[in-house]
Formats: sequence, structure tokens, C-alpha cells
Amino acid sequence: MPQSTIRPLGERKRANWIRLRTMIFLRWIAIVGQLIAVMLTPYLFGIELEMGWCYFAIGVSIIGNLVAGFIFPENKRLSERQNMAMIMFDLVQISFLLFLTGGLNNPFTLLLLGPVTISATALSLRSTLALCAMAIISVSFLAFFHVPLKTVNGQILEIPQLFIFGQWIALVIAVVFTSAYSRRVTSEIHLMSDALAATQMALAREQKLTDLGGVIAAAAHELGTPLATIKLASAELAHELAHMPELREDAELIVEQTDRCRDILRDMGRAGKDDLHIRQAPLAAVIENAAEPHMDRGKEVIVSLNAADGAPSTQPSIVRMPEIIHGLRNLVQNAVDFAQSTVWIETRWNDDTITVRILDDGDGFPPQLLGRLGDPFMGQRRPRKPDKTRPEYEGMGLGLFIAKTLLERSGAQLRFANGADEVGYRSKQVGAVVEVRWPRDKIDAREGENAVSIGSNTRFAPV
Repeated sequence: MPQSTIRPLGERKRANWIRLRTMIFLRWIAIVGQLIAVMLTPYLFGIELEMGWCYFAIGVSIIGNLVAGFIFPENKRLSERQNMAMIMFDLVQISFLLFLTGGLNNPFTLLLLGPVTISATALSLRSTLALCAMAIISVSFLAFFHVPLKTVNGQILEIPQLFIFGQWIALVIAVVFTSAYSRRVTSEIHLMSDALAATQMALAREQKLTDLGGVIAAAAHELGTPLATIKLASAELAHELAHMPELREDAELIVEQTDRCRDILRDMGRAGKDDLHIRQAPLAAVIENAAEPHMDRGKEVIVSLNAADGAPSTQPSIVRMPEIIHGLRNLVQNAVDFAQSTVWIETRWNDDTITVRILDDGDGFPPQLLGRLGDPFMGQRRPRKPDKTRPEYEGMGLGLFIAKTLLERSGAQLRFANGADEVGYRSKQVGAVVEVRWPRDKIDAREGENAVSIGSNTRFAPV
């Protein structure tokens, strides 16, 4: 899937995920708690309440729940506006109950934070701001207007005005802080979830391409026998039709085309359903495979192989993991997008590590973003003018996140830098530098835990 088509899910679309049954269930829990509090408070604490109005407020919630439960199907999912309406109703209902039971003198005023928190985690920013404003208005109203709590002896229960003011300040701060905190954490989780889903899709696509080699090898193996039979039968038919030139030419054409099919299959894949050779390749071959889609985009891509001092000069053979190919491909794409004219891919290996550095002669990474590179959707900006060097680029940071996630899955460590900050690089030529380093035993196809044993391949039967 092209990266330009991958976007984080919108807030309104996420709000549509909430089932009506979930909201009804949560409201039933609140109703039961409210009934218990209203019914037991007069008997346990000797406090007189406006029972009629309290039951009226709770009854409205009960009727709303029953109507919603019977009218709508169980799998009904609420829209953004419906969710906001339900949460707003709950906020107003709780505020009305608090108005009947002492206002800010009632310790259960903390329940006003519930609807605000739900809104911050599930609804859009606009809906959350509206509910926060409503909660603050309710708290301010309850600070001045409420039905006082009275005991059966006529004594009014209230706390000093200084504590009422403190309660108001605490609730307003709690509304703002709780909503901001919940929204921030939830947004981070949603963005990471979207990015991981995109990474999984990219990996699945690369895995399909890798599996295609095995399918071709299996097809070449399975079709070998029927092609041999067709050639044998057509050759005998051509021999028997020696006295009929026209039919003999047709039989010889079948023999010729059978040989052609055999040659095509030999070119497409090796014999055997599970060709172990496709599981590993020289380091240069894997890098060229990753960079190949971006070789002809108007920028020069130079690949160099270097062995460290004291290391074997023969380049290592590594495991052909889809994670490595797709991760390096994204890094090369990023370098080609921003390069002025040249991209360098430098490899270096020793007995312990294999390192790949991707450099370009562009402007480099913005210094303020170096510490955040690899985070998903870190910048959702769009260029003001179309950039011909980066068609359809939207600057979301998803490509680097996918590359970092896939390469780290293969055991690599990534480092992002600018050439001007690196000692030993062509500081006047190099812009961005991305270094990918693997412990050799993680990807070496000849030694270590991922070594690929090369079995003997079965030859094609002669035809």
C-alpha cells in the first residue's frame, strides 16, 4: 500500500466505534448507585431529601435507557452527535441531582468528572470542549444555587464558604486537567495503534512478494512432469505422421512450444517446492533488492561494500527477511526524496556486526526533530506548494516509523544524524545519515541462530 494513502483514523470515526449497549450498561450502573444513595441516605444519616424530584431525575434516566434498549438493535453503534448527546444528558442529570442534594456541599460532586473523562477518551476535541464547558458551568452554578441539606431536626448541613470556593477551584482544575490528560494519553495510543496497523500491512505485502518466489519454484517443479509427457507424446506423433507433412508440422510445433515452456520455468525458479536458496542472499543483493524501486528516480544511488580491518573480505550472506527489505526500502525512499543528486549506501561488517549507512546530499533532518524521528504521525503538515521531488508526500513520519519498527524487529538498532554533526563524513556533501546496525548472529545466514542450511536441490528430469 502506498504510504501516502495511510492516514490516522479521524476522531469522529473512532467515536462511531462505541456501542449503544455499552453506554446503556454504564448508565444502569449509575442509576443503581443513585437509587441506593437516595434511598439509604435518609435512614442512615437522617437527612431530608426532595425525594420526589430525586426519583423524577432518576426515572428520566431509566425511561431513556429502556426506550434506547428496546428501539435500537444490540449492535447499534452511536455517531459522534449521539454519543455527545448521551454524555451531555448524563452530565445534566448528575448536576440536577447534586442541585437537589446540597450542591458543592455534597462530596459526590466528583461524579461530574466521569462524563468529561469519557468524552476526552472517545469523542472529538470539539465535543470534549463543549462538555468541559458544560461541566464548569454546572460546577459554578452549584456553588451558588442548590437545595440545602437538612436533617430531620431542621439543621442545615453546609461547609464554610472558603471550602466551597476551594471545592469549586479543585473541580474546575480537575475538569481541565483530567480531560487534557486523558485525551493526550488516548491520542498517543490511537496514533501508535494506527501506525502499527500500517506497519503490519506493509510487512504482509512484503511477505507476499517473498512467498511468490517459493510459489514459482513449486510451479516449475510440478509442471515438469506433465510437460515431459506432452513432449514425449508429441514427438512420437510427429514420427508417426512422417507421411503427412501438414500434420507433422503441427506436432513439431507442439514439441517446440513444450521446450519453450520448460525453458521459461527454468528461468523463473529452481527445482524444489522449498528452495532454501531464496531464504538467504549476499548483503549486496539484499540492499540492491531494497533500493531497486528508487534507482531510476533521477538521483544517483551508490552502493559500496567495505570490510572492517581484520574482517573477512568476502561479503556476508544474510537472511532475506521481509522486514529488512521493506525497512531499508523505506529508508532509501526517504533519502532519495530529499537528496539533491546523490544517495550513498555504505555497508561495513566485521566478526560481530553488520552496518548499513544511508546518506544523502540534501539539507538533512531538522535538528529539532532528531530526537523524535521514528515516532508515527509526528508531523501532520502538508507542503504549501507541490513538491516535485516528493510527490504526494504529506510529512506524517509514518515511513520512518515503519522502517524503524520493521528493522528493530529483525534485531537492528537505528541511529539518525546529520552529516555535519558526524566525524569522518563528507560534511559539505552529506545531509541526513541513517545508520542501521545488526549483531551479526541476528541476520547471518551462514552462522548463528538464524543460519540457513543449504540442502541439495533436485534437478529437473531430462525431457
